[in-house]
Amino acid sequence: MNKRIPLIAAALLALAGCDQVNQKLGLEDPAKKDARAEAEARAVGSACRHSGRAIEDCYAIYVWLPKAGIYAGWRDMDEYMRENKIDTIAPQLPPPEPPPGVKKRKPPPPAASDAPPAAEPEAEKK
Repeated sequence: MNKRIPLIAAALLALAGCDQVNQKLGLEDPAKKDARAEAEARAVGSACRHSGRAIEDCYAIYVWLPKAGIYAGWRDMDEYMRENKIDTIAPQLPPPEPPPGVKKRKPPPPAASDAPPAAEPEAEKK
């Protein structure tokens, strides 16, 4: 009987440390990971709306987050800002870089309205 007590204690300690070991190894429960990503996406969506970014821009900047979460956060913040008559705040920092291993999408080509004005014909200048 006395020989089993240290064995049982060692087994209990090993089981208690599984979460810590998994965390150190970078292993994460998929349900917890999805819940964390969803919460982060909602927060990012809210921040995008508060800063006046279009939802499409937010999707393009934060490609590693779920779009549904970004949209839910953006929509909730939009409703809140309309109800409380809150103005947008211009972002002060550039968008963050994606985490390692995530490919960044190329920005779309500039629209016609973004192009510099064409030179005026000589006939109109006179």
